[in-house]
Amino acid sequence: MPKPFRFAVQAYRPDSGAAWRELARQVEDLGFSTLHTSDHYLGPGPVSEATGHRPVTLAPVPAMAVAAEVTSTLRIGCRMFCVGYHHAYVLAKEIATLAELSGGRTEVGLGAGWPRAEYEAMGLAFPSPGERVTHLAEFLQMVRDFLAGRPAATNGKHVQVRDMSPLPLLPASPPLMVGGGAPRVLRLAGAQADIVSINFNNRSGVIGADSVASSGHPETVQKLGWVREGAGERYKELELEFAAYFLAVEGGATTEAQLTAMTGLSGEDLRAFPHALVGSVDAVCEELERRRTVYGFSYVTIGDRSIKAFAPVVGRLAGR
Repeated sequence: MPKPFRFAVQAYRPDSGAAWRELARQVEDLGFSTLHTSDHYLGPGPVSEATGHRPVTLAPVPAMAVAAEVTSTLRIGCRMFCVGYHHAYVLAKEIATLAELSGGRTEVGLGAGWPRAEYEAMGLAFPSPGERVTHLAEFLQMVRDFLAGRPAATNGKHVQVRDMSPLPLLPASPPLMVGGGAPRVLRLAGAQADIVSINFNNRSGVIGADSVASSGHPETVQKLGWVREGAGERYKELELEFAAYFLAVEGGATTEAQLTAMTGLSGEDLRAFPHALVGSVDAVCEELERRRTVYGFSYVTIGDRSIKAFAPVVGRLAGR
């Protein structure tokens, strides 16, 4: 049996605290499962432009807390916390606190980190891809232990903690998402995560043409194979997620022609691209059903620019 569809919004630049609160309420009212923040810190300017990522207004943890406070059923997440920006035990306690205060509505993504320019602008070393994944593996184990209520003691290369007993103790651990686009991180996700996000391979530290080239149909099938290798028998338990970074639904703010300019893809190539959704509500629903059959994707994240236009898709497919 395929897993039921659910949908998330990832928000980047609310104009104010009031706008953030209103967005959270709107996302909940439209039937989305989750509102995700993003763990990036640069404002507009040349450094941000060098990453290829949109500037992000709000820091994730306080934004998650506020969104949880003004909603009652919406799950609140971060897609993804970059482990290189945080202390593992401190972030684990913050996640557990959010889960306790929200009544268990927290959902957490962890990633190895990728924007070289952001690391360097904040005075952080930008390790090799292998070192970043090693850090993620140690960080993930620490967070899993904390959220499960297990005493923390580790002496890894990147994460060292001793004689710590976690509080608050949670009745159930929040689901953990791990994402990426390279073999080792996806095998780790398959082995350890509850949700696996199939993403671009951004090992170069920049979003660009290579990101799109790393994410077509054959590459996506290969990525899922790496997840399966890591997961083994638990593969069928995993929830598989993708982000529709390139979205042009009828009535939305972005056109198909604009997506072609962004990606270099057009026509059926664009419509079938695993990180694009293009066309009428009927066409998008049909494509999502196809992707669930072909890839197993049941969890879909969109940006915050087209949530009203996308809402009929949510209304038709969520929970099915």
